[in-house]
Amino acid sequence: MISFLIAVLIIRLGWLQIAAGRSIVPNGSRTVREQSVVQRQEGVVVDTGRGHFTDRSGHSITGAWVQVPVLFPGGPAKQDDRVGRLARVLHTDASELLRRWKSLGSPVVWKDSHGTPVELTDQEAAHISRLAPGAAEVVPYRRRYDKSVNGMQWLGFLYERPGNSLSGAAGLEKTLEPLLKGEGATFISHLVDAERHTLPDTGLRISTPSNHHYPLQVQTTIDLALQRKIENLTAHSPMKEGAVVVLDAGNADVLAMISRPFYDPYHVNPEGSDWSNRAVKAAVPGSIFKIVTAAAALETGAARKGETFHCRGEYGAYGLACWKEEGHGRLNLEQGFAESCNTVFAKLAERLTSSQLAQMAEALGLGREVGWAGKDLAGMKQLRLFDGEEAGRIFDSRTKAEDTGARVQTAIGQRDVKVTPLQAANLIVSLLHNGEVRSPRLVRRIQYADGGTLLELPAHALPASKGRISPHTARTILYWMEKVVQEGTGKGLASAKWKLAGKSGTAQTGQAGRAVNNQWFIGYGPVEQPRYAVAVLVQNVPANSSNQATALFGQVMDLLASSEGGASPS
Repeated sequence: MISFLIAVLIIRLGWLQIAAGRSIVPNGSRTVREQSVVQRQEGVVVDTGRGHFTDRSGHSITGAWVQVPVLFPGGPAKQDDRVGRLARVLHTDASELLRRWKSLGSPVVWKDSHGTPVELTDQEAAHISRLAPGAAEVVPYRRRYDKSVNGMQWLGFLYERPGNSLSGAAGLEKTLEPLLKGEGATFISHLVDAERHTLPDTGLRISTPSNHHYPLQVQTTIDLALQRKIENLTAHSPMKEGAVVVLDAGNADVLAMISRPFYDPYHVNPEGSDWSNRAVKAAVPGSIFKIVTAAAALETGAARKGETFHCRGEYGAYGLACWKEEGHGRLNLEQGFAESCNTVFAKLAERLTSSQLAQMAEALGLGREVGWAGKDLAGMKQLRLFDGEEAGRIFDSRTKAEDTGARVQTAIGQRDVKVTPLQAANLIVSLLHNGEVRSPRLVRRIQYADGGTLLELPAHALPASKGRISPHTARTILYWMEKVVQEGTGKGLASAKWKLAGKSGTAQTGQAGRAVNNQWFIGYGPVEQPRYAVAVLVQNVPANSSNQATALFGQVMDLLASSEGGASPS
């Protein structure tokens, strides 16, 4: 019996060494042999293995490597000069450092009072290595985000799930979650004895996943330098709430997308709204919607280009008045567009039907989600890049279809109408493409870690179900937008570095019982060779304030002009 048991034991040990040693442990990514070594190690995760993001030029948006301190169990037993000097490097109190060190049951990355790993300079790292070798080590650590607050809510943030795994909670982190999860973490450790004390002279060990395809790299369409410059512009402007969207006029790629107020991806209050991306949230558009009304009037023949109107200020119906109290007097349709005359557009609305307005809005990419989407990609049934994108609306379902008063209010961008800044910028791109609606992208491609391509996300059009506007109408509206800047409500932009075109808008809203406005300006530049379509929304501005959105639009365009040398193309 004893011989039999010894034989069984020998067979079992042989199997563990030869066969099972190369097999994967349950619910893990290591072999049994590797796991036996891990059990004799104490260490920390320095890279979760999650996929990372770059901008259009390959510059890192997430995943910068930094130096951080790690404390291992078995540190100093009492406070001395060495502990004091180490505490100064770690920006903490010596007694607090010693207390936390003694309570350690496993290694930890040293973090600041906000729970963020402390990043070390080269000089600080050298101090730590000399002061407590083996008990305090400096290791490379892959930081997920920059430490500063920013306006990149399109990127999102992570939340910790049970078991210490991280998942995307919003933005691209959420929409690309199935691809970003990775194949395991990178682990830095010391070998320890049975009492979990570091074995001397063993050095640090690095354990990494064996799959060289991961982590994936997501190349976005964002120009990171431009994004940060516009964030800085908004931070030094009166804007407190709102959004700025910059699209490539050629293909509708998102070059910059800023949401205010800024957010901190490391410290998000789920009950707050700072983390919400206002660039894809619908807001009352005001007079920028007059682009839709003008296009509908031209396409249906409800008005002629040279037709004249008379504005005396008060309209006399529907509680409507022009923004210019004394009225504009006699003006034609082009002038009415440039001056954003409510009287002109109220008369157009009386000639149009609600369905004509709604169909024109859809033809220009409003009232529906326009962000890039695809089906059956990389194992996902549907991929939508813009988390939380709202479709907006033209008429509320409770509004009577042919209520003339509702139609008139809708025609000037009030009543039930809601538009997102992304849709507004894309509306400009659609006009520049002779009425063809494009689908804005936020991601170009997804690549393996070794450079191979997993997924290409090609730019594409997004046609409306009932057709598009004519190229002639699109060109007419674009020309009228030039007149807005030359002699209309946007003439303050006439001194910009580039020749610009656009449309302003002010929408009356309300907040906590007080009258406030949404201010808009959307447009493109340079006029001679359009390269950028920009939408600016400034929300909840006190009534009767000057248009902050127009001023900020000009600053953004001047920034774009400066980045390209400032001169308008010939």
